[in-house]
Amino acid sequence: MLSTLDSDSRTANDSELVPVEDLRLSRRGRASAEPLVDGQARVVKYLRFSVVDRCNLRCRYCMPAEGVTFAPRDALLSYEEIERLTRVFVRLGVESVRLTGGEPLLRKGLTGLVARLAAVPGVRDLALSTNATHLAPIAAELRAAGLNRINVSIDSLDRATFADVARKDVLGRVLKGLEAAREAGFSPIKLNAVVLRDKNDHELGDLVRFALDGGYVLRFIEYMPIGLDDYWSAESHVTITEMMTRLRTDFDVSEMGDFAEDAGLAGGGPARYATVRERSTGREVRVGFIAALSRNFCSTCNRVRITAQGTLQECLAFPGQLSLRDLMRGGATDDALESAIRSSLAAKGPGHLFESGAFTYQSMSVTGG
Repeated sequence: MLSTLDSDSRTANDSELVPVEDLRLSRRGRASAEPLVDGQARVVKYLRFSVVDRCNLRCRYCMPAEGVTFAPRDALLSYEEIERLTRVFVRLGVESVRLTGGEPLLRKGLTGLVARLAAVPGVRDLALSTNATHLAPIAAELRAAGLNRINVSIDSLDRATFADVARKDVLGRVLKGLEAAREAGFSPIKLNAVVLRDKNDHELGDLVRFALDGGYVLRFIEYMPIGLDDYWSAESHVTITEMMTRLRTDFDVSEMGDFAEDAGLAGGGPARYATVRERSTGREVRVGFIAALSRNFCSTCNRVRITAQGTLQECLAFPGQLSLRDLMRGGATDDALESAIRSSLAAKGPGHLFESGAFTYQSMSVTGG
């Protein structure tokens, strides 16, 4: 197990975080007159920060068993830099911020970063994606610091299957993390399950019942050809249509409807939700389906990603080119950052092009889950 990763020397722990009033940043506190749009005129409201590229798991859909080369600490964005970029993006109209990894809870002092970002005027929703293996001890602290929501990756409820997919036998720790998040008052908690043929595709019903019992919102994710170019194949890919067909053996499943906000759920992600009803009890749960391949959601994309090293990644499928880290460390003003962000997003194309193969493989630990 990897030990918790320190942030860089400028922000090694909460007590060393620079006081807000001492930051040498623009504090105009105004939104830009023009909304932030990409090259297809889609308005960007949702920012995802990968705070670290390290992870203590080696999930088959994300990383090879031997892992990947991780960035040195001084190459990562400092917490001060993450807050500064958040303020710039809020000026551009961003309202939702999500912290991802790698595994974000491996970054030391994350609770302090949460508190700083929660205090940024204009951040309406602050969320975290985690594998929950380190969540139990600090769930209450994260909640108190201002974290609004948590998403937890859990691909199986069977210990052996979980260990096979994640390449680490830690299901018990994930379940403890989930329970701690419930006790801390997070609601709803979203569960993310990537469905892999002949690995966990037989557990769809069990995951639905688990969500029903725990009051969770469940989301099934089509396996995307990202992270490992030698594992994904058409045979390992389970479509949303097949998932729904399997669920209908034991459940009544409505057709997919609206995205999260239109369905009355927090979050601006790509899942479209259906109502799944257990026939034996009549209990119902909202289940989201994220279908990057079989039911492309690119036309509704409202998000942008920043990698742990500060690269602006316009699309999930393509490594970015613009280093916001280098601009900041080179003395760029907030206005210069805003201009660079606008120019970069203006080049964003209509979709991921997974179907054509015209995309670039990159570990999801680098991209940000």
